[in-house]
Amino acid sequence: MKYLIKICLLYLFLFPSKTTAQELIPYKIIGTDSLFLEVYQGSQITTSQASPAMVFFFGGGWNTGSRQQFAMHAQYFSQKGITCFLADYRTKTTHNTRPEECVRDAKSAMRFIRKNAQQLGIDPEKIIASGGSAGGHLAAATSLIAGFNEETDDLSISPNANALVLFNPVIDNGPGGYGFERVGEFYKDFSPLHNITTGAPPTLLLLGTKDHLIPVTTVEYYKTVMEKVKSECVLKIYENGKHGFFNYNKNKPYFFQNTLYDTEAFLRKQGYIQADFLHQK
Repeated sequence: MKYLIKICLLYLFLFPSKTTAQELIPYKIIGTDSLFLEVYQGSQITTSQASPAMVFFFGGGWNTGSRQQFAMHAQYFSQKGITCFLADYRTKTTHNTRPEECVRDAKSAMRFIRKNAQQLGIDPEKIIASGGSAGGHLAAATSLIAGFNEETDDLSISPNANALVLFNPVIDNGPGGYGFERVGEFYKDFSPLHNITTGAPPTLLLLGTKDHLIPVTTVEYYKTVMEKVKSECVLKIYENGKHGFFNYNKNKPYFFQNTLYDTEAFLRKQGYIQADFLHQK
């Protein structure tokens, strides 16, 4: 009983005023399929001033997954003054698509949000892309990968994020990296690690030491390359964290809680969370 009370108190602390999705917006129609953005805005966000935006892409190896993976993250950061979006994209299991289509959808989502920034009440120059695992790849790809754009997109609108928050991301698709057997010969155009150039957005990388898919050495090298092009890269390593360690687990909330706080600290430093929201409970 004491343990259950502790968990309930933790939840109330993390989500003092629970936010639910206010709107479901179709951002792309492909054939008979519609892809949606689920919008979260905290009660403190006003229409008089444009808020930062944070776009979450779910993980699942480009094969499966649900935008609900990051629902609790969206609830949390919407209470910090950020308008949050949970993005759909096509997957192999549901749509029989390849990883390239996933990138096209992610870029379409970013372009849609930036194009409609005024109507959505967000600042088009303060858009954070985030995601876990393959969703982390998509978040990074929106800003680092030049190709894989949907022909129907308005290519004059940039899909680039202004900051990246990547949870155990698939960032190396080269030989020995994740997904090479599917990406194959075009990995040099598809792998974020192989496409870091000057102007790469400030990035937070979060990884557990026991991740069986993403080696710590990979994210350490990513950070090194980022520093070579003089882009900020903050690396947070979590002892004993496994792949997907950052997801909410009511029985083991430690990693979820600490990755939230480390993300908040990074976004605060980047100017996406204002003082009024720092200690809000």
